[in-house]
Amino acid sequence: MAVDIILIILGLILMIAGIAGCIIPVLPGVPFSYVGILFLHFTSRVEFPFEFLVGWAAIVVLVQILDYYVPVWGTKKFGGGKKGAWGCTIGIILGLFILPPWGIIIFPFLGAVVGELIDEKDSKVAIKAGFGAFIGFLAGIVMKLAVAIALCLYFVKEVLDAYILT
Repeated sequence: MAVDIILIILGLILMIAGIAGCIIPVLPGVPFSYVGILFLHFTSRVEFPFEFLVGWAAIVVLVQILDYYVPVWGTKKFGGGKKGAWGCTIGIILGLFILPPWGIIIFPFLGAVVGELIDEKDSKVAIKAGFGAFIGFLAGIVMKLAVAIALCLYFVKEVLDAYILT
């Protein structure tokens, strides 16, 4: 039972960090939430089905990949071309290392704008493409929050069912 309490506390900490990580780009929010589910799975009273764990693992991987792709998609959707999309991608990578956590917000926007300006596009088009990168970034946050909150709800439900309501 003592091990269960430790696993539940660690899982809860990861759930909170997971939700925070969906907003703070430096933290891998959705993977944190998934590891919190795994900690709960390793307790003596909760056992998630194998299909549940594999399915959510696949969702977590997909969301992590899409989180880097969605700003690029936003750039293209708002009229950006290849250079704007490349600028956004370079901005995402630079933003991870330069000025975290704000860099991951600012640099995709700036990268898309610079890419469009290098492509000799009008400044209005370039700013619109940068705005698309920002909208893509916000869409990524919403997507990550949806997954992290769903995992958190599973966590809370299972803790209540297995430890509190029994």
